[in-house]
Amino acid sequence: MLWRQHTVYRDRAGGVVIRGEHVQRWISLAPSGRKDEILLRAGRILDGGTTAPARSETVVPLRAGTGELATACRRLLAETAADAAPPAPAAPGRAKRRSGKPKRPGRKGKRMSLASWTVLACVVGVVALYVYGTATTGTR
Repeated sequence: MLWRQHTVYRDRAGGVVIRGEHVQRWISLAPSGRKDEILLRAGRILDGGTTAPARSETVVPLRAGTGELATACRRLLAETAADAAPPAPAAPGRAKRRSGKPKRPGRKGKRMSLASWTVLACVVGVVALYVYGTATTGTR
């Protein structure tokens, strides 16, 4: 049932991250760097779907049972929820105005601008002139 309500994936460091979009929190389990210990970290998920840095963390020995591990996870998630402050209300008359244009879908690859191509061509030209000058004059 966990995978129906949560997103589970591996992070770059090799740990496991569990995201709960419906509760706006995440928790990760990673090696702590010491033998037979695991590092638990918990944080919030921000409005755009990005993850905020960890608000709390703890180290749990692996010899502890699953009950103790679950208790530590619940405690960290509760601390994260308690730390979350409600968003500040917007000042009256200063509401964000959005344009009527829909957002463009993102491009699959990045493209270089004309200025970038010009700079690249100049650099290649300077290197080519240096190599040509060195080859014709015989300086080493």
